[in-house]
Amino acid sequence: MRYAILGDIHSNLTAFEAVLRDAGDREGFDKIWCLGDVVGYGPDPHECIERLRQFEHVCVAGNHDWAAIGKMDTAEFNPVAARACHWTAQQLTAEDIDYLQNLPLSLCQDGFTLVHGSPREPIWEYLLSIESAQDNFAYFETAYCLVGHSHVPLIFELAGNRAAYRMFPEGANLKLGKKRLIINPGGVGQPRDGDPRASYALYDTEARTVYHYRVEYDIPATQKKMAERGLPMPLIMRLSVGW
Repeated sequence: MRYAILGDIHSNLTAFEAVLRDAGDREGFDKIWCLGDVVGYGPDPHECIERLRQFEHVCVAGNHDWAAIGKMDTAEFNPVAARACHWTAQQLTAEDIDYLQNLPLSLCQDGFTLVHGSPREPIWEYLLSIESAQDNFAYFETAYCLVGHSHVPLIFELAGNRAAYRMFPEGANLKLGKKRLIINPGGVGQPRDGDPRASYALYDTEARTVYHYRVEYDIPATQKKMAERGLPMPLIMRLSVGW
């Protein structure tokens, strides 16, 4: 089996399509594991949900998915994110809302736990420090965990009782072994590691290897659509710098 691991699509259909094409060119995939935040920030929330549902997939809930359907108060968002969230909510169909409403907080798939934020706080916690990762290894029972939310591709591993941290660079091949891991494939629709290219991973169960890839996409096309829809300028500009 080959799984495409996608996080934080964030209503960016142009980036999503680029990732799907790239994964298809790399011998394809059998199923998508989506780590939440299908919507939010970007210009195509309905279209991204619709496209995702065309594939065999599983998906967990992200904070923007919840906020778009009123399951989370946007008072917890910064003003720019809240404004985009309110716009997103107006674009969703009844089917979209039902789909987002029924997303689980976590899933176990083929030896992996899937969450958006963290195993401890699936919706909201960012895993960006060794200290937070160290604590979170106690909150899942599988060997491996996949997270999104930070939009930064990285790996935490548990060696003995101590967590260690490293980035997950483009083109890296992560061979799965006995060490427990927390893996973030980076963001499809809004990268935040200084590289504006879409980020995702492929997991080959036969090789027991997770591969990390970056994909160029037409950023100006997404920015143009965002401007036409009246989305906030800071969200438009950040796509150019990947931050």
